[in-house]
Amino acid sequence: MKNSIVWLASYPKSGNTWLRIFLANYLANSPKPLGINQVQLFGFGDSKPQRYQQVAGGRVDTSNPHATLQLRARVLQAIVANNADVNFVKTHNIRGDAMQVELIPAKFTRSAIYVIRNPLDLVLSYARHYGLTPEKTVEAIGRSDNANAPDASTTWQFLGTWSEHVKSWTHGTRFPVLPLRYEDMLDTPHESFSEALEFLGITPDPDRLDRAIRFSSFDELSKQEEKSGFTERSPHSERFFASGKSGGWKKDLSRDLIDKVRRDHKRMMKKYGYYNV
Repeated sequence: MKNSIVWLASYPKSGNTWLRIFLANYLANSPKPLGINQVQLFGFGDSKPQRYQQVAGGRVDTSNPHATLQLRARVLQAIVANNADVNFVKTHNIRGDAMQVELIPAKFTRSAIYVIRNPLDLVLSYARHYGLTPEKTVEAIGRSDNANAPDASTTWQFLGTWSEHVKSWTHGTRFPVLPLRYEDMLDTPHESFSEALEFLGITPDPDRLDRAIRFSSFDELSKQEEKSGFTERSPHSERFFASGKSGGWKKDLSRDLIDKVRRDHKRMMKKYGYYNV
């Protein structure tokens, strides 16, 4: 059994999907953009109910966190059993334990790319996606028991606070982790995505890199979603690709909420350059 999982990890609404679509376009090397609903063909999700049902050999009560957690190691083992050198696996789970079950076992893991986004912008995107107010969202990302409840497309996802999540993935890991800031992906995409490829052991081809960046641009993804929809869109939101910019918090988030986010997450915000922007 190979430790072949490369986690594509992030707190929700931080740029995980963008990274996955870029990688899918780069690896496919197609002359046309891949359809956004094809991205699942280039990796796995660690919270897809179908995978838990497959290893269980039947229906699983995904509303019961114990039921899915007891199957989690078998789901990950089934992924690495394909004997591939690399298996990309998307996760929003914290790197820690839930109900005494290890969520991100090192024994299955090759490495991870962790996408970080300014929590002040994340709040607005998170609120739209989950149908919450900014006030409820700021409270949620400051709670250690924050989790995404299951629905038809996902099992339980255990998040913790934004700061706990960032620290769990960027400190003390037993495998290599590349932290990648969402804002750098926006401002310097060629440098940021080249860094991701090099981390994966891929020497970037300039033409292929440029094409994959264009094929995963916000304008392209938004156009595709408008035409064909997107399977990962939340029922609470009209669009998955709603803005794609940074800095919206400066005009859309109240001073009280800005101050609370900065109080709650001061250390991690300072570490990644978000506190004084």
